[in-house]
Amino acid sequence: MKLESTSKAQFLTIEADREGQRIDNLLIGLLKGVPKTRIYRIIRKGEVRINKGRVKADYRVCADDLLRIPPIRVSENPQLVINTALDNVKQLEQCIIHQNNDWLAINKPTGIAVHGGSGLSFGVVEGLRALHPEWHYLELVHRIDRETSGVLLLARKRSLLRNLHEQLRNRQMSKRYLCLVHGNWPDILKESRAPLLKSSGRGGERIMVVSDEGQGSHTKFRVLARHANTSLVEATPVTGRTHQIRVHCLHEGFPIIGDPKYVSDSTLKDKEKKWGVSRLMLHAATLRFTQDTQKQLVKAPVDRAFSQLLKSLQYPEHLISDYLT
Repeated sequence: MKLESTSKAQFLTIEADREGQRIDNLLIGLLKGVPKTRIYRIIRKGEVRINKGRVKADYRVCADDLLRIPPIRVSENPQLVINTALDNVKQLEQCIIHQNNDWLAINKPTGIAVHGGSGLSFGVVEGLRALHPEWHYLELVHRIDRETSGVLLLARKRSLLRNLHEQLRNRQMSKRYLCLVHGNWPDILKESRAPLLKSSGRGGERIMVVSDEGQGSHTKFRVLARHANTSLVEATPVTGRTHQIRVHCLHEGFPIIGDPKYVSDSTLKDKEKKWGVSRLMLHAATLRFTQDTQKQLVKAPVDRAFSQLLKSLQYPEHLISDYLT
């Protein structure tokens, strides 16, 4: 469904994939640029109708409902136009690992945000929508940091998105990350449960800190190999706090190599400069979830910068391929 500014009321038939969505959330998604207060006002005044009848904001739409939307200006600002010829937009097409009519997964490159905002003109989801305007629905299932690479899952049906979010809430979706850290991580260190609290760092940037006032957080760890006073570690987040793996590694005394937010030690930074580190060495390697009772496993290989650093530190060349087998 797509809406444009018009001086006349518009009538839309609710698609089956939208069934169960609250009318207020549906309109917020459809009426880009319209303040939420305006949306709730037209619902409250009865200007929004379902099957010719008034509804409340918490009404959940049904397939084939006839939705009436009053004349309204969709956006006061020009629509964001993404140049699909840009290299970093075209790159997204090559990063698709798997796609079908229900979902797709990409191996997100480091340095690209999952969505636009905070000074960014676009992210993964906006770029893919621009590349594929024929896809009527595309939403992020979860997020990963801009600096982190690896598996990112997107839903092409709202019904699947709801199910996948339920799996996330019930901790039925498993994500495993590879992180290369400073120091020799001991085998005995198998988890971190340090609570995390949002705070402000240098220049007011958002960071997470360990604090008793923070939210409960849990990451499991497993050492895969060690070389040159570094360790390649598998991290499995049980909870999903912002920057969780990065801060838990730092808290346990093993900061992730190349972390621009959390590595401040000058000695470590000098090492990274000598090694030619060009990225955060954190990669979402695998993702497991269920679709229609079928187990799904998505794997993403590391990029050239990650593999070259491992090689220069004399890690076995087959280590990552064996891990992903």
